[in-house]
Formats: sequence, C-alpha cells, structure tokens
Amino acid sequence: MSVKLSAYVWDGCAAAGLKISAVAIMARLADFSSDEGLCWPSITTIARQLGAGESTVRTTLGKLEADGWITSTQRRKGNRNTSNMYQLNIAKLRAAAEPSDSDASKSDTSNSDRSKFDASKSNTNTGFHPPESGGDPLVNSKQDPSDNKTSRQPAAQTDAEVDITDQAKQVLNYLNQVTGSRYQVSKSSLDNIRARLREGFTTEEHQLTVDYMHAKWGGDLEMAEYLRPSTLFQPLKFPGYLEGANAWNRAGRPARKNGKWEREGDVAVDAAERDAAYRRFISGVAATKAPSALEKTVCAEASKANIRSMRADFAISQWAKIWKECAQRQQGVKAA
Repeated sequence: MSVKLSAYVWDGCAAAGLKISAVAIMARLADFSSDEGLCWPSITTIARQLGAGESTVRTTLGKLEADGWITSTQRRKGNRNTSNMYQLNIAKLRAAAEPSDSDASKSDTSNSDRSKFDASKSNTNTGFHPPESGGDPLVNSKQDPSDNKTSRQPAAQTDAEVDITDQAKQVLNYLNQVTGSRYQVSKSSLDNIRARLREGFTTEEHQLTVDYMHAKWGGDLEMAEYLRPSTLFQPLKFPGYLEGANAWNRAGRPARKNGKWEREGDVAVDAAERDAAYRRFISGVAATKAPSALEKTVCAEASKANIRSMRADFAISQWAKIWKECAQRQQGVKAA
C-alpha cells in the first residue's frame, strides 16, 4: 500500500474534477500499489470492496486510462487471462495534487498571513478552499494529506491487508523450513507473495510450489539460488511454476526424507560411482578395473541418447537420469 500515492489521489483527482466513483477506484488502486504505482487487483475485487457493479468499475477504468491517469496490461494465468496489471501515472497525479508556484502566489492566504485570516469572512465565502485541498472543505491546508488517508479507509480493508500479510509470513516461514533458508520478514521478501495472494492464489498453492521447486532445484547449486521469495513468486513465473507443481502432485508427489525428495521405490544412488563413470564415458578413458553391470548398461543407453554431443550441463543431467532409471530397473530384476 502506497500512502504517498493515496495522498496524491485524494488531493489530485478531486482537484482535477474526477467523479467520486473514479476517485474511489483510483484510491483502491493506490492502496494495492507499490510506491512505483504498480498493482494487479481484479475488477471483481474492486467492485466488491467499493459496493459497485463490475460493469461500472470496468467502464470507469477505461475512462481513467483514456484520460491518461492509468495504463493497463493484460496478463495470463496458465491458459487463461487473469487480472490486468495497472500502472498509475505518478507524474500526472503529482502535478494534480501539488499546486504550482503561480497558484500559490494568487492565494489570498499565504503561509505568512494565514493566521490573520478572518474566520467571520470565511463563513460568507464558502467557495474558498486552499489549492491543496482539492475543493474539499473538510481538508485543512496545513495538514499533510496523508494524515487524512487512514480516516478515509474502511476498517475492513485494513483487516484484509493484515490478513494477507499474515498469510505471506506463513508462506515465507514455510519456504525457510523446506529450503533451510533464513529469509527475514521484510518488504522485499513479502511483496511478491502478498501480490500473488491478492490475485487469489492460496497459501496452500504457494506451499505446494515451494515443495515442487525445491524438489526440482534443491539439489542443483546453480538453480537453488532461485529459491528466493523475490524470484519464486514473481508475477510472470509463478503461474507456470504452480502448473508444474499441480502436475507433480497429481503424479504422486515423493516423500521428503532427510532434506531430499524420494518416491516410494527410489533406489539409493552412489553419486561418486555415477560421476566417475560419467567422466570415463565422456573422456573415453578405460576404467582401471572392469566396469560394473550398471555402468555398462548406462553407457549403452547414453550412447543411444548421443549424450557426448550435448551441452555439458544438459549431458550431466541426462546421464544422472539414465543412471537412476537403469539402477531402478536393475533393482527390480533382482527383487524378482
């Protein structure tokens, strides 16, 4: 929530002559926005919180965009559209909210003589309001406009934001537990989580995605660094991660044992043996002793897959995959 932008909205939009419905919608966008003016609330959410019809909200947003107060960008969640991304025009809001020097010079009540203003005259000149009041007789020009913001917000909205923040902290704690990280509760750690929660993604979906991405990347030192809250829950990536997590869950998610994800029937792999065999395979150097039956089988499969021609990082991952599959087949033959 950006207090600065909310102050600009209440002063600037009213002063610019916007209808109260447009001002209210701009205020809700500002409440959802970062200080950079970016937010993603759905039309359904805005309509519910303001007690307005969705068609009214949609029409008003279109008018606000046409007049240059906002710009909108369509987003997608999987194969379907989701809430638009809105960018508030901060420069236009600031210009509308802050009076120019020429306006201030024309004011009959400058900072130096405001104390001399005759209260009895003010009763007969009800049309006068200081430039920064936006024409609202309830706003005192000496008062910071941001001080009025909290009194204008329904208590239920504050409660909703508190609830979202509590859920975001729960997700962050879960991420720390699963990955062994120590991310602190901060704006950078919570912002993307809160944004996804506002879009309607549940706490459980966040946690499932943490499990899936940790199972996928946790053992890879180069990829594990992407298990950060600012990266894992970013708007353009999270829907795809969640889609993969749901498929992974439907296929029968593995159990997590000693910090590793293992499906029932998985065999223990000797990483040292596997990696030494890979180096021999790539270099063509013969082993000092006869290779095991497992190594022979894996080498045959790897040759068919043409692993030697692959990029090094991909070749390593493919070798590990083939090694594990061959080890599982070998164990199944022995069990039989």
